Parts: sequence; C-alpha cells; structure tokens
Amino acid sequence: MGKILLLIFVIQIIYVSAFTLRMILTLKGQKYIAAAISTAEITIYVLGLNLVLQYLNQASSLIVYAVGYALGILAGAWIEEKLALGYVTLQVICNRPDANMAASLREQGYGVTTWLGQGRDGDRLVLQILSKRKSQKSLHKSILALDPKAFVITLEPKQFHGGFWASALRK
Repeated sequence: MGKILLLIFVIQIIYVSAFTLRMILTLKGQKYIAAAISTAEITIYVLGLNLVLQYLNQASSLIVYAVGYALGILAGAWIEEKLALGYVTLQVICNRPDANMAASLREQGYGVTTWLGQGRDGDRLVLQILSKRKSQKSLHKSILALDPKAFVITLEPKQFHGGFWASALRK
C-alpha cells in the first residue's frame, strides 16, 4: 500500500503542477503550449484518479491525494516563478523631477518613457518602464538604489502594439 500511496502522491504533484502551468500560460496568451501541456495533464489526472478510486475505502489514499494536490499547486507556482514568463510594466514616481533615473535605466538597457506629473507636494517625474519578468527584481533594485523613496507600481501587460518594445518583441 505504501508504494500505491507514493505513486498517488507523485502523480498528484505532477498533475497539479502541469495544471497550474497550463492555466498561467493560458492567461498569458500561450494557448498552443498550454494545449500541449493539457494532453499530458489529463492523462496523468485520469491515472491518479483511477488509483484513488481503486483504494477509496482507505482514507489514507484520499488524504495523500489531497496533500499531493496542495503541493502540486506550490510546485507549479514555483516552476512558473522560475520561468518568469512574460513582461512587467513598472510605473515609477520620483519626488525629484530633475532626477537622472531615466538616463541611468536606459544605460542599463531598459526602455523608459517619462513625463512630468503633478503631485500633492509639487512636480514629480513619472517613468514607465517595460521589462522582462526575469529582470523585474534587478530593475526594482536599480530604481530603489537611484531613489529609495520612489513610488513603484508593477503591472503585467498582456498585449503590445507599436513603440520601441513592440518591434523588439517580434524579433
């Protein structure tokens, strides 16, 4: 019975990790990759469910199935975080309109658009920066190194059209 429980556990982790990745890829517009993953995902699901149903009279198989499901979600999220698919947009508001942040970030290879904004206490420099998600942490560190009091908002764009990044994304 121990081998069956281990098999149920492993199948659940693999299945739910695939499920989590498929959902994330679908939301990010990667429908063909998501469809390919779903083929393996459903096969694994049916095998795991079949095992649980065979041993339904044993509570341990249902418990292992449920725990495997929970760990599969964590594993899938961890894998997606490591893959860091897609892009992020950071909107940064600096208290100093004369800040040299845009030039510094451009030197690091980031595309930056700036404009002057009006805040409660006066003029503010507003920057919009598009970056690969893999670069998000280093970009955030760079921003805070340049202005530790910067206000930063991070968004995940889904579509791009025109501009510097759109032509670079097609390549």
